[in-house]
Amino acid sequence: MSEAATTSHPPSTQGPGAAQPASSQFALLGQKRFGPFFWTQFLGAGNDNLFKFAFTVLVTYQLHVSWLEPKMAGLVIGALFILPFLLFSATAGQWADKYDKARIMRSIKLLEVAIMVLAAWGFMTHGVIILLACVALMGLHSTFFGPVKYAYLPQHLSPRELTGGNGMVEMGTFVSILLGNVGGGLIMGLGDAGARWAALACVTVAVLGWLVSLRIPASPSSEPNLRLNWNPATETWRNLKLAREYPSVFRSLLGISWMWFFGAVFLSQFPSFAKDVLGGDAHVASLLLVVFSVGIAIGSLLCETLSHRSVEIGLVPVGAIGMSVFAFDLYLASQGVSHPADAPLATVSQFLNNHANWRVMADLALLAFSAGLYSVPMYALIQLRAKPSHRARIIAANNILNALFMIVSAVAAGAMLSSGFTIPQVFGATALLNVIVVGYLFWLMPEYLIRLVMLVVTRFVYRLRVRGEEHLPTDGPGVLICNHVSFVDAVILGVISPRPTVFLMDHRIFKTAALGWFFRLCKAIPIAPQKEDPEAYEQAFVRAREVLANGDLLCIFPEGAITKDGQLQPFKGGIMKILEGYEQVPVIPSALHNLWGSFFSRIEGAAMSKPFRRGVFNHVGLVVGEAIPAAQVTPERLQDEVRKLLAEPAP
Repeated sequence: MSEAATTSHPPSTQGPGAAQPASSQFALLGQKRFGPFFWTQFLGAGNDNLFKFAFTVLVTYQLHVSWLEPKMAGLVIGALFILPFLLFSATAGQWADKYDKARIMRSIKLLEVAIMVLAAWGFMTHGVIILLACVALMGLHSTFFGPVKYAYLPQHLSPRELTGGNGMVEMGTFVSILLGNVGGGLIMGLGDAGARWAALACVTVAVLGWLVSLRIPASPSSEPNLRLNWNPATETWRNLKLAREYPSVFRSLLGISWMWFFGAVFLSQFPSFAKDVLGGDAHVASLLLVVFSVGIAIGSLLCETLSHRSVEIGLVPVGAIGMSVFAFDLYLASQGVSHPADAPLATVSQFLNNHANWRVMADLALLAFSAGLYSVPMYALIQLRAKPSHRARIIAANNILNALFMIVSAVAAGAMLSSGFTIPQVFGATALLNVIVVGYLFWLMPEYLIRLVMLVVTRFVYRLRVRGEEHLPTDGPGVLICNHVSFVDAVILGVISPRPTVFLMDHRIFKTAALGWFFRLCKAIPIAPQKEDPEAYEQAFVRAREVLANGDLLCIFPEGAITKDGQLQPFKGGIMKILEGYEQVPVIPSALHNLWGSFFSRIEGAAMSKPFRRGVFNHVGLVVGEAIPAAQVTPERLQDEVRKLLAEPAP
């Protein structure tokens, strides 16, 4: 069974609270199915970071603990917070699949209140051991919230809302991280009274989070008969094996985990980077976190706009490139910043008066912006393609991998610092390592690069506008048929579906160097005329039927070849052979507008012969019609439906 056969349910079966897609991602905040959940996770993430950053500032600037050096404090606190993810994520994933998710979230919020009461005592008494214990307990709190959070979204949002919903969650998470860290820094900047105010703030935010969680709508179990396995070791292994059953999902898990490895290196070093490298005080450290959080929030929010409300993983390579470029430039920019060791620490205004620091902040903002583009589509892809009954456990597998990568990140950064590396050198090494890791990821899963090519063609070479994309099935088998106008028709059609589309194409296209390589990478099926190559002809139909048997989406061009005069050609009967035995499979007609006369069309006899024939940024359109059951399909009816779509105004 292919992955697409087990993607999320269509909107009508999304569970309680499902509704028509919101007009924008911000409109979700006003809906009960999303708003209370959003603010619950917002307050939880903010409290995590208010507490952790206040504690980090306490041991970096105010307390002198011989066994916890300031430059290692961020790494130790980060590692303690992450450890529960490694130990208990498997159990958390089972709970989220077995029990009502709203009930679990309310219970987790009560646990947070109890932990923050204990932390308040630690702040009041400067009990470093108590506060370290609370770091681990807050890690446990977040361990159990994570699988519920990401399993909740696809249960209440339609597939076309997932990117926007995930973007809102990522934006909210990092804005709350920003507010938590800034709040922690400002509070601890009050001097001796800071610890007392931090204690009060942590308890207050925890209570508010619990109160908001009471309004989260019911989210019934996706696997009520699941038998819990209380052995974390065996269940962890089982979850990882479960995730590996979905190759694109598992590789996306690895990609997200690498992003947390990458981000943890920077986030854990901000206090020391601000103090020891940039010569700034605690408020400067908070400023760096503001810049980083705003960057990732903007990147996360823009994902919906850039993806046109679909799950667009073509943004992932763009984000990956940006992460490396701006992280390495941060290393270079840090070389130009100097601060005498005996000089007093700079305030925010003094820091901003040094123009060299503006490049540092720009690099941080653009690095974070790129991380938002990188992560949001991956989260949406996991939610879309994971089997609903196993979704929370797959998210738990993600958290396990995240924990492993972040712990390795802390150990590796600590080892580099202990062996004499400077903090900027650690940043530079991480940027170079990112090139190697994401390059390997894209080699394993070329779908990311394929989607990037499609994105470039449909956003820059052409400006694609689509009408009727809601008629495309989000899961299960389907056949998309279209008129054939140019050599890039498949590239344009491929970008409108959030899941992979398999194309049945004229074998001659594969003989074109660049296009042939690209379509082979897409696993397109070449078909030759029966008289020319009977074996290849039959094999193409076998493979096409396998696509439907696997529950995937197949696209064919029934004209059989690219038009030579811009007119719709007669549809051939091969589609009937493909549909034999698949009477219930939906067949979706579509029509491409305004491609005739472009560089890739055969106007004047030869395609790709006159560059910039129509300039750049040409508007093209695609109209998708309503699905027709396979039992009612004939070549003549399909041709008539496409002709009607061509007669409609272009989108």
